[in-house]
Amino acid sequence: MINLYMDDYRPCPSGFALARDGEECLMMLRDCEVNILSLDHELGFGQMDGTDVVKAMIHEGLYAREIYLHTSSMHGKKRMYELLYQAKPEHVTIHNGPMPAELLEQVARDAGRSE
Repeated sequence: MINLYMDDYRPCPSGFALARDGEECLMMLRDCEVNILSLDHELGFGQMDGTDVVKAMIHEGLYAREIYLHTSSMHGKKRMYELLYQAKPEHVTIHNGPMPAELLEQVARDAGRSE
């Protein structure tokens, strides 16, 4: 099981696999069981945005156990959250914001133990 961080610009937190664009994120969701997923919205000119990724996730039934939205786009965050909240399976937890520092530290510690 992996933790997945989708962002075209920000550095990837320790303990996460990095998807730099929407297609890469969807490919990893198709191929791997994902525990924690953190999504950005703006992914570069001419690229899928976070809303496009969320729509594809819903269409294909691709869900992580927990989903965070770390984007600075308020409109994008609102749209992604609304779509995910309406469609998510009962066992999926959606957070309308970024991962807390304590969670990032725990994931990094856990990753260090498994190396």
